[in-house]
Amino acid sequence: MQSALTAIRVIDCGPGTTLQDRGRFGYRRFGVSTAGAMDRSSAAIANALVGNMQESACVEFQMTGGRMAVEGGTLTIALAGAKSSLSIGGRQVPVGQSALAKSGEIIRIGPARKGVFAYLAVAGGFDLEPEMGSLSFHRRSKMGGEALKSGDRLPVKETNNSELLIVESPTPRSGPIRIVAGPQVDSFKPGELNRFCSGRYIVRPDSDRMAFRLSGPNIEHSGDANIISDGVLPGSIQVPGEGIPIVLMRDCQTTGGYPKIATVISADLDRLAQTAPNEAVRFSPVSLDEAIAAAREANEWLQRLLATIRPLAAEPSTEFLLRANLIDGATDGS
Repeated sequence: MQSALTAIRVIDCGPGTTLQDRGRFGYRRFGVSTAGAMDRSSAAIANALVGNMQESACVEFQMTGGRMAVEGGTLTIALAGAKSSLSIGGRQVPVGQSALAKSGEIIRIGPARKGVFAYLAVAGGFDLEPEMGSLSFHRRSKMGGEALKSGDRLPVKETNNSELLIVESPTPRSGPIRIVAGPQVDSFKPGELNRFCSGRYIVRPDSDRMAFRLSGPNIEHSGDANIISDGVLPGSIQVPGEGIPIVLMRDCQTTGGYPKIATVISADLDRLAQTAPNEAVRFSPVSLDEAIAAAREANEWLQRLLATIRPLAAEPSTEFLLRANLIDGATDGS
């Protein structure tokens, strides 16, 4: 059980470590970025494993991991997202389950071995004042405070929830990143959308939470590469004058002046976010109806996965015992 004085203190972490919840909604018309977890599904899974609301804030680690000390009580924690290791006081915690971290113990998150963003959730959530309804940090505006650094202390809300839970391993989703044609697709030469989808692109190392910059085949405009600024959103694929596409991500601005050849569908934005620098990515066109169906399917996939969450220390069922091999050998009793 944790008290109102329980907290985690950052010992060390990478420069991209921040607090992120589902995001800051209702303010884009005022020029305020949504921000929020780059991989919303993984953040929702981590939160569900500690009994939090899916949209609660997590610590988002970007590639490098970090170490945190528990202060003032016992915490229930869970990690989800990029393939990373988790240990508490030197004890390894298997992927996909929550665990207890006692006062004085060190939580260690290893660097990502596959993927980019990992999410540490703490039962009760963080006892911090939201800004415009969110704890999400936005680097360029500094909204939501600061990126986490050594010495930062994150107080945790008091809760009695200490039940340990486990979730089934999610089936990895694969294939090209699906897109719909953008609002300025006619600003490009005929066939350029198909050319974009047939090309192989690499996520550049200078990509960040605002945008993923791509290296690959240039896309040719039919005229001026500049337009009157209009609305953009996470998933918009802009093409500046040099012809190299830029995919806007969670921290993106609210308007932009480059033509948008396409938009990554919402169902695939989490998966794109987990594409590491120097990894290849391909794109595939779908219709608007297919994009809407994919959004429904992605939500159903997440809900089915969350429905598999069960207590870690549950008593074995009769069905399980009947299927188990409980006899190791037999003797005549002598």
